Amino acid sequence: MRPAAAGTLKAAFFIFASLCAWYSGYLLAELIPDLPLSSAVYSIRSIGERPVLKAPAPKRQKCDHWTPCPPNTYAYRLLSGGGRDKYAKICFEDEVLIGEKTGNVARGINIAIVNYVTGKVTATQYFDMYEGDNSGPMTNFIQSAPSKSLLFMVTHDDGSSRLKEDVKRAIEALGSKEIRNMRFRSSWVFLAAKGFELPAGIQREKVNHSDNVKNRYPGWPAEIQVEGCIPKGPS
Repeated sequence: MRPAAAGTLKAAFFIFASLCAWYSGYLLAELIPDLPLSSAVYSIRSIGERPVLKAPAPKRQKCDHWTPCPPNTYAYRLLSGGGRDKYAKICFEDEVLIGEKTGNVARGINIAIVNYVTGKVTATQYFDMYEGDNSGPMTNFIQSAPSKSLLFMVTHDDGSSRLKEDVKRAIEALGSKEIRNMRFRSSWVFLAAKGFELPAGIQREKVNHSDNVKNRYPGWPAEIQVEGCIPKGPS
């Protein structure tokens, strides 16, 4: 083949190949939907990425327990006060019976009485044990609780300075092992039953004494708590 003819053939082939490439690009552009460049780049990058599996948020339990109480039980949580501004709290079946939000917590010993059969609160009261003579009224309040009652007691600030013998005996009669060990600003929580017995394994009482070396707050020990699940009685 002559050189001139060979050159012409190569030029024709190049033009044909260019037209085919252009037409292929045109068809590809028509078949692929319009996408922003950033979306296309993100899609390419995400091809090799593994999906991120997120664990569901834990379900909140009654009285902020970590695990739910079994059926046919009452959830409770008792928290003593801590320092000057950490108020005591009594929670029963996810209802705050005594606490800062309910506005019925104060210095001294705070008490809530609950009907064991119905699970309804029947009375709440606080008794200042730093000023005044409130041991007598507190004794009457405890002894007036009907049979088949749950009694919840928590301290805020000082609960011992004016705690007299009559109220100590009344609390001892409910099963307290620590009421005579109370000191100035001791943190104390106590769960009692009147007219029936609680199961042996239930958390009922804790005390934490003020110690200038170990105190969490200046002049006050750390707050303490007990919590658990109380089997319901027959209705």
